[in-house]
Amino acid sequence: MRVVSVNVNGIKKAANLGLFDWLANQSADVICLQDTRITNQEIEAPEFQLPGFNLFSCDSFEPEKGGVAIYSRLQPKAIIFGLGFPEADHFGRYLQLDFDKISISSLLFPTGQESEKQLDEKFSFMENFTEYLIKQRRKRREYIYCASLYIAYQKLDVKNWRECQALPGFLTDERIWLDDVFADLGYVDAMRELTRETNLFTWWPESEQAEVLNMGWRFDYQLLTPGLRRIVRDFDLSRQPRFSQHAPLTIDYNWTLEI
Repeated sequence: MRVVSVNVNGIKKAANLGLFDWLANQSADVICLQDTRITNQEIEAPEFQLPGFNLFSCDSFEPEKGGVAIYSRLQPKAIIFGLGFPEADHFGRYLQLDFDKISISSLLFPTGQESEKQLDEKFSFMENFTEYLIKQRRKRREYIYCASLYIAYQKLDVKNWRECQALPGFLTDERIWLDDVFADLGYVDAMRELTRETNLFTWWPESEQAEVLNMGWRFDYQLLTPGLRRIVRDFDLSRQPRFSQHAPLTIDYNWTLEI
């Protein structure tokens, strides 16, 4: 099973940059998009369809902010919209497809980068999402969260980490939260099961210097329940092609998707 995750920073612009031509050639089983910035009605337009895939979307009450979508070759047996708390559901930040024994979701965190208010919303989101993750661990199924977290976890996940310690995305409290997710709750960072290589980033500031010097951050993840740890087979994370500030993250799993 191949799962592709991309934060598109607006699906309309990403489509104009060739996103769907690229996706059509990735041999993916499931594709998760974050930050679509489009209504559920608009995304039904022909230019946002992928032949052979079923499309599911969750839009924001403010369409220019948030929204997620999932393309799946296999029709799921259940679809879950939202997480049940305002910071998530107002902005369409969560969509989950249930298959046999496994659920795959597209998840978008607040960035926390634009203001103190937004950072407070991010920490509130983190607190509420922790409660959700605790509940999910009690269920007898596996989960893959294709998550745009806007948090770089370790020093190797951000360029020039010393200078970034006071910036949202690499704050101590954000990284401690991920410590809890991995160590206390047992969730797995799929890519880091395969490599400890540095300079593997998924997001870059909008500047020519950031591009040239690869001044990136690893903000995007596929988070797994522990039962999936041993089936992570391969990954792909490259700077090009890119259709937004984020790079696509592809993970291959030794798993056959069934309903």
